[in-house]
Amino acid sequence: MARIKLAYLGGGSSRAAGTMASLIWHGKEFEGSEISLIDLDPDHLEVVRSISEKMIADAGIDMTVTATTDRRAGLEDVDAVLSSFRPGGFAARALDERIPVKHGVIGQETQGAGGFFMSLRSVNVLKDVVADLNAVAPNAKIFNYTNPVNIVAQAVTQYSDVELVSMCEGPIVFPPVILKAAGLDPARASVTMAGVNHNVWSTEHLYDGEDVMPLLERAWAERKNDPTLDANSRRALHLAVTMGSIPSDYFNYYYFREELLREQQGAAKTRSEVIMDSIPGYWEHYREQATLDNPVLDPKRSRGGIHELELAIDVMSAHYNDTGAILPVNLPNAGGALPGFDEKTVVEVWCSVDKSGFHILPQKPLPHSVLGITQQLAEYQILAAKAGWEGCRADGIRALLANPLIDNLKVAEELYDEMAAAHAAYLPERLLK
Repeated sequence: MARIKLAYLGGGSSRAAGTMASLIWHGKEFEGSEISLIDLDPDHLEVVRSISEKMIADAGIDMTVTATTDRRAGLEDVDAVLSSFRPGGFAARALDERIPVKHGVIGQETQGAGGFFMSLRSVNVLKDVVADLNAVAPNAKIFNYTNPVNIVAQAVTQYSDVELVSMCEGPIVFPPVILKAAGLDPARASVTMAGVNHNVWSTEHLYDGEDVMPLLERAWAERKNDPTLDANSRRALHLAVTMGSIPSDYFNYYYFREELLREQQGAAKTRSEVIMDSIPGYWEHYREQATLDNPVLDPKRSRGGIHELELAIDVMSAHYNDTGAILPVNLPNAGGALPGFDEKTVVEVWCSVDKSGFHILPQKPLPHSVLGITQQLAEYQILAAKAGWEGCRADGIRALLANPLIDNLKVAEELYDEMAAAHAAYLPERLLK
């Protein structure tokens, strides 16, 4: 099994305990490995380190864990970096969600203006991580979960020589939302999705080996006025039937924009503010477990549950153990494998993963009904990556205007300036001028 040295950027986050539980669950696949937890918060780091060491001992796994706030020291001689951090924490995310709504624009963690400013903060940190790796671990690969994963991947792969692959469970979790809304069993379906992260569509959608669309059309006709169907599922089912393709439910923000904006404007708290109310309880639970010899995480008291970032762990295992597993990843569109997108564009597609790398499976083109918006989001992704890595305010304005959620120049300029000022502590000076 793979013996690696892995650095975990974000090793003191509220998701870190669950991620370590997941890694230990897969521990036999990484016997003899060393995990370096890296974070800015020494107290949270120590809690996660203590829980991890005790879970490792209880599981009888040969694995060591260290913790440090010195990023470069933690990255020295690593084979792999698991990146999952949030610059500015949930307070910054709350600004990403709250400020756009003031300007009549959707406020969301990875979409639109909120996602754009999160990408600027994330890329700003990862640019320094790349410099650190070039100095102390030049052969390391980054397995990225830092959002927005597509823009982060676009920036690092386009502007550096460090190999980075991003992960997101979207292509796995989006189809069941619509299938369940239609009263169908997801286990009987085979759905292949492609596009850019959080903005993928199905290119093949089978149910018991047959096209699922007639079943979805029938279900929509029967259930569109069903009061038991939640709003998100109703919108996603409606959109799938209209477009003839199963969508990421993030597309609800684009195709039901006014409806969702009104909901955001009327909400007492943003999603981030709701999460922040729960954060102290997570850490109370982690501290309790850190005092025990055999800690057990309670899924109801842990951020995101107890098997976090498992897709990233699956991808790392497939690569370092040379398994050839078929998994969804975000990486440059080598050879133009996904029709309609150029080779440098980072796309989200299913790949086979082995020791030699990440190999995109043969791709069908996106339907014409959904190709245009996905291409627009891909072009926005490229512009956002440029702004984050080397750009200025003007590049930022251009990127915002390329996003379908922001189609007014004056709004884009005012929104950029207010959000840049709000996030100034996490942005380079070139983006503030």
